[in-house]
Amino acid sequence: MSIELRHLRCFLAIAEESSVTRAAARLHLTQPVVSRTLAALEKQLGVRLAERSTHHLALTAEGRAFRDKAASAVAAFDEALDVGRLSHRPLRLGHAWSAFGPYTTPLLRRWEREHPETPLELLRIDDRTAGLARGEVDAALLRGPGPVETPGLVKELLFTEERMAAVPADGPLAARASLTLAELASETVLVNTVSGTTTPALWPRETGPVTTLTVGNTDDWLTAIAAGRGIGVTGTSTPAVHPHPGVAYRPLPEAPPLQLFLAWREAAPHPAVHRLVALARELARNASPGTYASPGTYT
Repeated sequence: MSIELRHLRCFLAIAEESSVTRAAARLHLTQPVVSRTLAALEKQLGVRLAERSTHHLALTAEGRAFRDKAASAVAAFDEALDVGRLSHRPLRLGHAWSAFGPYTTPLLRRWEREHPETPLELLRIDDRTAGLARGEVDAALLRGPGPVETPGLVKELLFTEERMAAVPADGPLAARASLTLAELASETVLVNTVSGTTTPALWPRETGPVTTLTVGNTDDWLTAIAAGRGIGVTGTSTPAVHPHPGVAYRPLPEAPPLQLFLAWREAAPHPAVHRLVALARELARNASPGTYASPGTYT
C-alpha cells in the first residue's frame, strides 16, 4: 500500500477522537473503512499504532510518535496549498511558558518594525516542544534540554537563567530571602509533566522530595501553589511573565541554571526562521553577565 494524505488524515481523526466510530462520523466514512485504514497503516509501518477493544482505543508509543509526524506532514501540505498565505505567511513562534522572558516584548516590537511583511505570532502551547514537533508552529522557545532532544529539530542555546522557588505567598517559605533545594525537599513538589522542567532528578538522590504532585500546565501549577498544595521550581523569567498574587518567587542559588533554546524543524524551515534566530541572539546579548550563551547551533 502507498500511504497517502487521506490515510494520515484518517489516522489523525482516530487519534483525536480516541474512537474509530467517532472518527468515521467526523470523516463521513463508514466504520469498516476507517478500521481498514488503521489496519493497513499498521501493516505498512510494521508496528501496532493503537490498542483497541470494544469500548476503548489508546495509541501505543509508536502510535503517538507517528501521530506527531503525521500531523507535521498534514500541516505542511495544507499550508503549502493555502494561496492566501503565500505572500504573507506568518512566522509562528511557540512557547510552553515564560516565552522569551524579559525580551519577549522587545522581540515582538523589533520584529514588527524590521519585518512588517512577515507577521510574528507568539503562541503558548502546553506541549513538551510547544507544538513544534506536531507542526503547529515554525519555531519554539524551549527551556531545559529534554524537549529539544526530539529528532529532527535544530536548536540554538540563547542564554541561561537562574532557578527560583515558587511558594505560597502566605506560607512560611515566602518570608525567606532565598531557599535551598534541601529546604524544599520536605514539601510537595509540583511537577508539570507536559511542559515543565522540574523533576525529582533536580535533587540529589538521597535528599529528593518526599512527595510530588503532577499538573498539566502552567496555570494549574500556579493555582496549586497559591492554594498551598505544594511548591515549584522555575526560572527567573517566570515571575515577570506569570505573576500571581498567591505565589511568591524566591532565589534558589544552589540549583543548576535553566537553559533557554530557540528550536526549529530541520526539514523545510520557515524562510524567516534564520532572521528570527539572528534577532533573538542579538537580544540575548543584553542578558546579565554570565548568562548569555555564545552562539551555537546544534542538531
